[in-house]
Amino acid sequence: MKRAKKPSKPRPRASSRAPLNRLVLFVKEPRMGRVKGRLAEAIGGTAALKFYRGTLAETMRLARDRRWRTAIAVTPDRTATRARLRGLVSRRHEIVPQGRGDIGRRMARAFSRFKPEPTIIVGSDIPGLKPGHIARAFQRLREADVVLGPAGDGGFWLVGLRRGDAAARLFSGVRWSSAHALSDVRARLPRTARVAAVEMLEDVDDGASYRRWRQAMARG
Repeated sequence: MKRAKKPSKPRPRASSRAPLNRLVLFVKEPRMGRVKGRLAEAIGGTAALKFYRGTLAETMRLARDRRWRTAIAVTPDRTATRARLRGLVSRRHEIVPQGRGDIGRRMARAFSRFKPEPTIIVGSDIPGLKPGHIARAFQRLREADVVLGPAGDGGFWLVGLRRGDAAARLFSGVRWSSAHALSDVRARLPRTARVAAVEMLEDVDDGASYRRWRQAMARG
């Protein structure tokens, strides 16, 4: 009499699911006197607010792209409600407060929140920012640990990390709002870190960057 064969146990399937790309948009409440203070000194408060509202609307279009999941990190924290950003943010997008501290501490907090997802952070004051810029940055983040988008003023308009573990150390002691911001971040990278760069764009914060952007627009 033949023995009945024991049913074989199903083999566990190897996970082929790639890490989900996460885009975090840093957004300020678009109110007079709350945004673009240095730019307002050069072109006036009304013009600065109009500029920010325009770039904010353009930036929010990135959230519609399904190649990545988008989170909106807002400041002040009390504006982290859909009602305050009605018309700009879809209900399916996560809205989180940036929290306290300088821009470095707030970015480190965002990276920590979304680790281990490959995460890219951009601001909402970068005219000319297109989905293709973000797609190329995520593509380079597949092989690199860090991706940086240099700005014309010595800072950067984009930063991406494959993992957010080292974000707090990376952004500590950086001279923000200066021509040294990008070089300071690079100096804090581990020697073994694989670093990639994307195109230079204008991060419009003051009168000088605003003029450079207008001149670039005039040149087409």
